Amino acid sequence: MENINAKYISQKISKTRWRPVSAASLQQPEVFATGSWDNENNRVTIWSLGDHGGSHMDGEFEEDPQLLCESKHDGDVMDLKFLDQDRLVSASSCGAVTIFKLKSDCQALSVAHVWERAHLYSCDKAPCTAVVCRSPEIVSVGEDGRIILYKADQTEVLRVIENADSSTIHGVTFLRTTEVLTVNSIGQLKMWDFRQQSDSPAQILSLTGDRLPLHCVDKHPNQQHIVATGGQDGMLGIWDVRQGNTPLSLTEAHSAEIWEVHFHPSNPNHLFTCSEDGSLLHWETTSASDMSSLLQRGWNNRVMSHSSVQPTGGDESLVSTWLTGDSSKSRLEATHMLPSQTMAVNSLDVLEQCLVCGTDGEAVYMHTQIPV
Repeated sequence: MENINAKYISQKISKTRWRPVSAASLQQPEVFATGSWDNENNRVTIWSLGDHGGSHMDGEFEEDPQLLCESKHDGDVMDLKFLDQDRLVSASSCGAVTIFKLKSDCQALSVAHVWERAHLYSCDKAPCTAVVCRSPEIVSVGEDGRIILYKADQTEVLRVIENADSSTIHGVTFLRTTEVLTVNSIGQLKMWDFRQQSDSPAQILSLTGDRLPLHCVDKHPNQQHIVATGGQDGMLGIWDVRQGNTPLSLTEAHSAEIWEVHFHPSNPNHLFTCSEDGSLLHWETTSASDMSSLLQRGWNNRVMSHSSVQPTGGDESLVSTWLTGDSSKSRLEATHMLPSQTMAVNSLDVLEQCLVCGTDGEAVYMHTQIPV
């Protein structure tokens, strides 16, 4: 596909993340981090596109991204999140949560602190499956069903919900300052409020039927009650946590597991998903109704490249208040963002007009002119 650049780095990539840019700078992101998995020696690595990828005005690349620095990582990198411009947090298959410090010139990456056995079983370490950051707070979840709250400048953990889940927790996102939402391996979303002393969830939402695992979750950047989830069966779910306990819509988005789902942080009419099936989809609406076609009960269509689907009706009262306009005139389009390939796309991140994703084909793909 045009405007896509591939960089082969001889490591299976589990996570890709853009370094945050200053809100006042109006710049496109230039630096991103990758984490590896299933390698003899795993690493967290920092790359630079430099001058927006050495690109021409038409978006074509002149140069590959440049390796700036890297650090060894104990175990697979299960998740990776920037806490701020100078720190990023990793989740390890060995159960550890690590804060890395990045020098201001991005030429060195060092370990600032490690919570070694944050997640563990009674007799062994348990993989830490996901982390989420809202500086200075960090929350981690794991296969052991624990939820742990940390503060970046404190070595002691702030809170442990010991038996938050009897199944594996796969993903976590902040809803509000004191509230997080988790997804697990039996198709449930659970809302947790750290202000409450109880170790019970404040709310439980779930898929009906087979209760297949949910692998990922993301919150709408402006409407915290709207969340998107990706499942083992390739289904994209849209939920309103204020309304009912089941998803507003389920869409057959991919033919295999959805590993990550992300709303565009500044233009949430756009949504991105990546999958084990080797595809990355860019979802967008073609009217001001902001995905209202997706938020119609009963819409369950196979989405193909460059296809558009007209809404099939449904209960208009289910459309969130942030959805405006005449939904009968809206449509949702899904566009394939990658050239045809068969290796799993494990991770994606999008910031401004830039997208980066990582694959089991040991390649990182970058796009610096996303139409958002």
